[in-house]
Amino acid sequence: MTSSPPSNKRIRRVATRLLVIPVAATALLLVSCVRTSGGTWYVDSAPLPEGWPELTPVGEVAIREYPTYRAAVVREKDGRSGTTPMFRALFQHISANDIPMTSPVDMSYETAGSDRMTGMAFLYRTPELGPVGTDGVVRVEDVPPRAYASTGMRGSYSDAHHREGLERVEAWIAGQSAWKADGPSRYLGYNSPFVPWFMRYGEVQIPVVPTSATEHQ
Repeated sequence: MTSSPPSNKRIRRVATRLLVIPVAATALLLVSCVRTSGGTWYVDSAPLPEGWPELTPVGEVAIREYPTYRAAVVREKDGRSGTTPMFRALFQHISANDIPMTSPVDMSYETAGSDRMTGMAFLYRTPELGPVGTDGVVRVEDVPPRAYASTGMRGSYSDAHHREGLERVEAWIAGQSAWKADGPSRYLGYNSPFVPWFMRYGEVQIPVVPTSATEHQ
């Protein structure tokens, strides 16, 4: 007695079940990595640098002060242009030198108010890790302590989201008198491409100095 071939309906049902399993597993993995900091939630993709301050709530603006940290930096003027080439150069650097991956990735902008990213940095877990110096197009340098006016962002790390955050921070700076802008913006991306875009967390920031300090210079 010969058995009849499976129907199209049954094949579709089995295929759907097989698809649901990895999707559900991925969702459970992401949920298990959710953390809270500074009153906002984020997917913990990698450890933060030592002494990193609390994250900024989404949609709000606050001052965040950062300690000295070590960073591997690549800039457009160093021979790399665009997100993918910069990321690839930095990833090759940490892989070759056995440097653990951390978050966030620092995407920097050369001129104030610009939406054109001209630099990227991977941050070291501690300031003592590895030597400073050059490694091809990558430069390892120590970043001194600095304060930033910061706003939390949810969504993809796009030019539109950078502009949205930048306008929010600029309006906040203009509406108070204690802090003054002191350089171009940066966009800190805390999540990898494996995190769905609508779950990604980032911070758009402008470096600031106390107004009283600038008045006495």
